[in-house]
Amino acid sequence: MVENRPFGNALAHFILIAGVIVIVFPVYMAFVASTWDAATIANGKLGLVPGPHLVENYTRILFEGTGGTTRAHVATMLLNSTISAVIIAVGKIAISLISAYAIVYFRFPFRMAAFWLIFLTLMFPVEVRIYPTYKIVADLGLLDTYTGLSVPLIASATATLLFRQFFMTVPDELLEAAKIDAAGPIRFFKDVLLPLSRTNIAALFVILFIYGWNQYLWPLLITTRDDMQTIVIGIKKIVAVQDALTEWQLAMATAVLAMLPPVLVVVLMQKLFVKGLVETEK
Repeated sequence: MVENRPFGNALAHFILIAGVIVIVFPVYMAFVASTWDAATIANGKLGLVPGPHLVENYTRILFEGTGGTTRAHVATMLLNSTISAVIIAVGKIAISLISAYAIVYFRFPFRMAAFWLIFLTLMFPVEVRIYPTYKIVADLGLLDTYTGLSVPLIASATATLLFRQFFMTVPDELLEAAKIDAAGPIRFFKDVLLPLSRTNIAALFVILFIYGWNQYLWPLLITTRDDMQTIVIGIKKIVAVQDALTEWQLAMATAVLAMLPPVLVVVLMQKLFVKGLVETEK
């Protein structure tokens, strides 16, 4: 029986609404700033109501470019970020699934040593291996390519660990039943483990997509052409103007557009994402 406490419910709703306002208000102000001109923002006259330059500002950054430190269109930057983030997320999940499956269900020499070597890579920050990785990518001629932008980031010890822990909870009876039905390793993986891992895959996809979308250091090193820049690099270049006034309305419009794909992914996969995080029994 749930106790009816009007005061407690009202307090909980008040705290929830206050938290939403705190989080959403800066985003709303970024949207408002993106609809005004540079003079209004520079003079500190920005209000709480959207301005008259919404279509003009968004059309300019999407199809004409900023014309300042970067000449790339934001539409191109969004495409680059989306492609690299999808490749990173799908690649991490695919490699982690296969490696975790091999570690749990195959008996080979130094199996646990291989797992601990994978796990130990969590201790090394990206900056430690950034130079050798860059050297390899440069020697292979992969600068300013989607392959060079994405492939070096698809290895994931965290996802391998999570899938390993989940595979260890799968009952052995399923494996025995698969053997009785003459199902080989590939069929057992495809028909049994993958369907059971659906919610885990969805939750990891959301997390890894946002991880790939927010990458800054690696795209900064690996891209030299404007048409290969990601949206995070584009925002930085719009803001980092040395001898001219920063066009904050364009920077805010770019930031607002940069938030839309991750938000869309979270909204579309919300149910599977939450289920994958909280579900403990399969």
